[in-house]
Amino acid sequence: MSWDEWEQLKAEAAARGATPVRLDQVVPAGKKGGKADGLRSDMKVWAKAGEDTRGLQDGLGKALGKMEDGQAGLAGTTGCLSAAAQKELYDSWKEYVGEVNGRCGELGRLLERAGRDLSMTDGDVRAALGRIGAEYHDTEAVGGQAKDR
Repeated sequence: MSWDEWEQLKAEAAARGATPVRLDQVVPAGKKGGKADGLRSDMKVWAKAGEDTRGLQDGLGKALGKMEDGQAGLAGTTGCLSAAAQKELYDSWKEYVGEVNGRCGELGRLLERAGRDLSMTDGDVRAALGRIGAEYHDTEAVGGQAKDR
């Protein structure tokens, strides 16, 4: 693009009367834009979303308890391939459900915090979600895969 083309584009944009950028301010009465046009944030909604997300931990905790109870009767796995496979599956799911449980807690706290102070920037929220994603990752698939081949 030549300099003349650039100057022409800038002049056309100025002639259209583009809306100026406004940060952290309410639009003056009688003008369009801002919260009156649909941008709304309700602290109670954020808090409820966080509370509900953390509430998933109750059900996950019960599921972990039931899994553990069902595993209680399994003795040693030596010499019994199905028992060894069942133990491997249990260990995998125990780890996975435990990580989902932790992820729900972290995400719930993050949502509640965002609702409580609404001071987090998009970058802060993105970074916090990135930290959760890095800490809680899906486990590798097990079962049905050949060992030592």
